[in-house]
Amino acid sequence: MTGYPVGVFRRRSASADTDSQSTESASPEASEATQPKGYTPKKGVPTPKRRESEPNPRKPIKAPETRKEAYQAYRARLDRQRGVSKVSSGGLKGVPQDEARFYRPADLGPARRYARDLVDSRRSASEFFLPFSIVIIMLLFIPDPIFQVGVAYVAWPLMMVTLVAEGIFTSRRVKRLTAEHYPNDDLLRGIGWYATMRQLQFRRLRLPKPKVKVGEAPVPH
Repeated sequence: MTGYPVGVFRRRSASADTDSQSTESASPEASEATQPKGYTPKKGVPTPKRRESEPNPRKPIKAPETRKEAYQAYRARLDRQRGVSKVSSGGLKGVPQDEARFYRPADLGPARRYARDLVDSRRSASEFFLPFSIVIIMLLFIPDPIFQVGVAYVAWPLMMVTLVAEGIFTSRRVKRLTAEHYPNDDLLRGIGWYATMRQLQFRRLRLPKPKVKVGEAPVPH
Protein backbone atom coordinates (compact mmCIF):
# COMPACT_ATOMS: atom_id res chain seq x y z
CA MET A 1 0.00 0.00 0.00
CA THR A 2 1.39 3.33 -0.99
CA GLY A 3 -1.22 5.35 0.88
CA TYR A 4 -2.89 6.87 -2.23
CA PRO A 5 -6.54 6.23 -3.01
CA VAL A 6 -7.35 3.77 -5.65
CA GLY A 7 -7.70 5.23 -9.13
CA VAL A 8 -5.65 8.39 -8.63
CA PHE A 9 -3.15 7.56 -11.34
CA ARG A 10 -5.60 5.74 -13.59
CA ARG A 11 -6.18 7.04 -17.10
CA ARG A 12 -9.45 8.75 -17.77
CA SER A 13 -11.90 6.76 -19.72
CA ALA A 14 -13.42 7.77 -23.02
CA SER A 15 -16.78 8.47 -21.35
CA ALA A 16 -15.16 10.98 -19.00
CA ASP A 17 -13.57 12.80 -21.95
CA THR A 18 -16.93 12.95 -23.70
CA ASP A 19 -18.60 14.41 -20.60
CA SER A 20 -15.94 17.12 -20.27
CA GLN A 21 -16.28 18.09 -23.92
CA SER A 22 -20.07 18.34 -23.62
CA THR A 23 -19.68 20.53 -20.55
CA GLU A 24 -17.28 22.88 -22.34
CA SER A 25 -19.56 23.13 -25.36
CA ALA A 26 -22.56 24.09 -23.25
CA SER A 27 -24.48 27.25 -24.11
CA PRO A 28 -22.75 30.53 -23.20
CA GLU A 29 -25.91 31.67 -21.42
CA ALA A 30 -25.65 28.83 -18.93
CA SER A 31 -21.93 29.42 -18.36
CA GLU A 32 -22.44 33.18 -17.93
CA ALA A 33 -25.16 32.56 -15.35
CA THR A 34 -22.67 30.78 -13.14
CA GLN A 35 -20.04 33.52 -13.40
CA PRO A 36 -19.68 36.12 -10.61
CA LYS A 37 -21.24 39.58 -10.87
CA GLY A 38 -19.32 41.95 -13.10
CA TYR A 39 -17.91 39.21 -15.31
CA THR A 40 -17.59 40.22 -18.97
CA PRO A 41 -17.23 37.45 -21.55
CA LYS A 42 -14.50 37.69 -24.14
CA LYS A 43 -15.48 39.06 -27.52
CA GLY A 44 -14.62 37.44 -30.81
CA VAL A 45 -13.74 40.78 -32.45
CA PRO A 46 -11.95 43.85 -31.06
CA THR A 47 -14.03 46.76 -29.82
CA PRO A 48 -14.59 49.21 -32.70
CA LYS A 49 -13.36 52.75 -32.38
CA ARG A 50 -15.78 55.55 -31.72
CA ARG A 51 -15.21 57.01 -35.16
CA GLU A 52 -16.13 53.68 -36.75
CA SER A 53 -19.17 52.98 -34.54
CA GLU A 54 -20.90 56.32 -35.15
CA PRO A 55 -23.29 56.08 -38.12
CA ASN A 56 -23.00 59.76 -39.02
CA PRO A 57 -19.70 61.16 -37.77
CA ARG A 58 -19.70 64.86 -37.10
CA LYS A 59 -18.15 67.03 -39.72
CA PRO A 60 -16.18 70.14 -38.87
CA ILE A 61 -18.18 73.35 -39.19
CA LYS A 62 -16.92 75.65 -41.87
CA ALA A 63 -16.27 79.12 -40.49
CA PRO A 64 -17.81 82.00 -42.44
CA GLU A 65 -15.31 83.66 -44.72
CA THR A 66 -17.04 87.01 -45.18
CA ARG A 67 -18.99 89.35 -42.96
CA LYS A 68 -22.15 88.70 -44.94
CA GLU A 69 -21.92 84.94 -44.38
CA ALA A 70 -21.32 85.49 -40.66
CA TYR A 71 -24.40 87.69 -40.43
CA GLN A 72 -26.52 85.13 -42.30
CA ALA A 73 -25.37 82.39 -39.93
CA TYR A 74 -26.21 84.59 -36.96
CA ARG A 75 -29.70 85.31 -38.29
CA ALA A 76 -30.31 81.62 -38.98
CA ARG A 77 -29.31 80.73 -35.42
CA LEU A 78 -31.68 83.35 -34.02
CA ASP A 79 -34.50 82.03 -36.20
CA ARG A 80 -33.96 78.51 -34.90
CA GLN A 81 -34.03 79.72 -31.32
CA ARG A 82 -37.28 81.58 -31.88
CA GLY A 83 -38.95 78.65 -33.59
CA VAL A 84 -39.00 80.25 -37.05
CA SER A 85 -37.33 78.14 -39.69
CA LYS A 86 -36.71 80.66 -42.47
CA VAL A 87 -38.23 83.98 -43.30
CA SER A 88 -38.42 83.09 -46.98
CA SER A 89 -40.30 79.87 -46.36
CA GLY A 90 -43.64 81.63 -45.96
CA GLY A 91 -44.49 79.76 -42.75
CA LEU A 92 -45.92 82.88 -41.06
CA LYS A 93 -49.04 83.91 -42.88
CA GLY A 94 -49.79 87.61 -43.02
CA VAL A 95 -46.41 88.59 -41.56
CA PRO A 96 -44.09 90.87 -43.54
CA GLN A 97 -40.78 89.34 -44.46
CA ASP A 98 -38.76 91.90 -42.51
CA GLU A 99 -40.76 91.35 -39.29
CA ALA A 100 -40.86 87.55 -39.09
CA ARG A 101 -37.66 87.45 -37.02
CA PHE A 102 -39.44 89.30 -34.19
CA TYR A 103 -42.02 86.53 -33.73
CA ARG A 104 -41.58 83.93 -31.01
CA PRO A 105 -43.57 80.67 -30.81
CA ALA A 106 -45.78 82.36 -28.18
CA ASP A 107 -46.71 85.10 -30.69
CA LEU A 108 -48.06 82.79 -33.37
CA GLY A 109 -51.69 81.99 -34.00
CA PRO A 110 -54.82 84.06 -34.65
CA ALA A 111 -55.78 84.21 -30.96
CA ARG A 112 -52.48 85.78 -29.93
CA ARG A 113 -52.70 88.26 -32.79
CA TYR A 114 -56.20 89.26 -31.73
CA ALA A 115 -55.02 89.65 -28.13
CA ARG A 116 -52.24 92.00 -29.30
CA ASP A 117 -54.75 94.04 -31.29
CA LEU A 118 -57.00 94.38 -28.22
CA VAL A 119 -54.10 95.75 -26.19
CA ASP A 120 -52.74 98.01 -28.94
CA SER A 121 -56.14 99.56 -29.73
CA ARG A 122 -56.29 101.58 -26.50
CA ARG A 123 -54.06 103.69 -24.32
CA SER A 124 -53.34 102.58 -20.78
CA ALA A 125 -51.51 103.87 -17.72
CA SER A 126 -49.52 100.63 -17.53
CA GLU A 127 -47.40 101.46 -20.58
CA PHE A 128 -46.03 104.48 -18.72
CA PHE A 129 -44.93 102.41 -15.72
CA LEU A 130 -41.21 102.86 -16.40
CA PRO A 131 -41.22 106.70 -16.71
CA PHE A 132 -43.54 106.96 -13.70
CA SER A 133 -41.09 104.91 -11.66
CA ILE A 134 -38.16 107.11 -12.70
CA VAL A 135 -40.09 110.28 -11.81
CA ILE A 136 -41.02 108.92 -8.38
CA ILE A 137 -37.41 107.94 -7.65
CA MET A 138 -36.26 111.44 -8.62
CA LEU A 139 -38.91 113.05 -6.42
CA LEU A 140 -37.64 111.13 -3.41
CA PHE A 141 -34.40 113.12 -3.59
CA ILE A 142 -36.19 116.38 -2.77
CA PRO A 143 -35.09 117.32 0.77
CA ASP A 144 -38.57 117.71 2.19
CA PRO A 145 -39.69 114.97 4.63
CA ILE A 146 -43.39 115.69 4.20
CA PHE A 147 -43.10 115.58 0.40
CA GLN A 148 -41.08 112.37 0.52
CA VAL A 149 -43.70 110.73 2.73
CA GLY A 150 -46.41 111.75 0.27
CA VAL A 151 -44.49 110.31 -2.66
CA ALA A 152 -43.54 107.07 -0.90
CA TYR A 153 -46.88 106.36 0.78
CA VAL A 154 -49.38 107.95 -1.61
CA ALA A 155 -48.09 108.29 -5.17
CA TRP A 156 -46.22 104.98 -5.37
CA PRO A 157 -49.02 102.79 -3.89
CA LEU A 158 -51.57 104.57 -6.06
CA MET A 159 -49.57 103.77 -9.17
CA MET A 160 -49.17 100.11 -8.18
CA VAL A 161 -52.88 99.73 -7.45
CA THR A 162 -53.65 101.27 -10.85
CA LEU A 163 -51.33 98.81 -12.62
CA VAL A 164 -52.79 95.79 -10.86
CA ALA A 165 -56.40 96.85 -11.47
CA GLU A 166 -55.73 97.61 -15.13
CA GLY A 167 -53.90 94.31 -15.58
CA ILE A 168 -56.80 92.32 -14.11
CA PHE A 169 -59.31 94.17 -16.30
CA THR A 170 -57.26 93.66 -19.47
CA SER A 171 -56.58 90.00 -18.70
CA ARG A 172 -60.26 89.17 -18.18
CA ARG A 173 -61.33 91.14 -21.25
CA VAL A 174 -58.79 89.46 -23.51
CA LYS A 175 -59.62 86.00 -22.15
CA ARG A 176 -63.33 86.48 -22.73
CA LEU A 177 -63.10 87.89 -26.25
CA THR A 178 -60.48 85.44 -27.52
CA ALA A 179 -62.43 82.49 -26.11
CA GLU A 180 -65.52 83.69 -27.99
CA HIS A 181 -63.80 84.02 -31.36
CA TYR A 182 -61.20 81.21 -31.07
CA PRO A 183 -62.57 78.54 -28.72
CA ASN A 184 -60.37 75.77 -30.17
CA ASP A 185 -57.07 77.65 -30.34
CA ASP A 186 -54.12 75.85 -28.74
CA LEU A 187 -52.60 79.06 -27.33
CA LEU A 188 -55.57 80.25 -25.26
CA ARG A 189 -53.85 79.16 -22.08
CA GLY A 190 -51.89 82.04 -20.60
CA ILE A 191 -53.25 84.57 -23.07
CA GLY A 192 -54.39 86.91 -20.28
CA TRP A 193 -50.88 87.13 -18.85
CA TYR A 194 -49.52 87.54 -22.37
CA ALA A 195 -51.75 90.61 -22.92
CA THR A 196 -50.90 92.07 -19.51
CA MET A 197 -47.15 91.85 -20.13
CA ARG A 198 -47.56 93.52 -23.53
CA GLN A 199 -49.56 96.32 -21.95
CA LEU A 200 -46.61 97.21 -19.67
CA GLN A 201 -44.40 98.02 -22.67
CA PHE A 202 -44.12 101.26 -24.61
CA ARG A 203 -46.25 101.13 -27.71
CA ARG A 204 -43.29 101.92 -29.98
CA LEU A 205 -41.13 99.24 -28.35
CA ARG A 206 -43.64 96.42 -28.52
CA LEU A 207 -42.69 93.34 -30.52
CA PRO A 208 -44.34 92.20 -32.71
CA LYS A 209 -45.16 95.72 -33.83
CA PRO A 210 -48.76 96.99 -33.36
CA LYS A 211 -51.02 96.50 -36.37
CA VAL A 212 -53.94 98.67 -35.25
CA LYS A 213 -54.14 102.35 -34.36
CA VAL A 214 -55.25 103.71 -31.02
CA GLY A 215 -59.06 103.87 -30.99
CA GLU A 216 -59.42 101.45 -33.90
CA ALA A 217 -61.69 98.49 -33.28
CA PRO A 218 -59.74 95.20 -33.59
CA VAL A 219 -61.18 92.69 -36.04
CA PRO A 220 -60.79 88.90 -35.53
CA HIS A 221 -58.77 87.28 -38.31
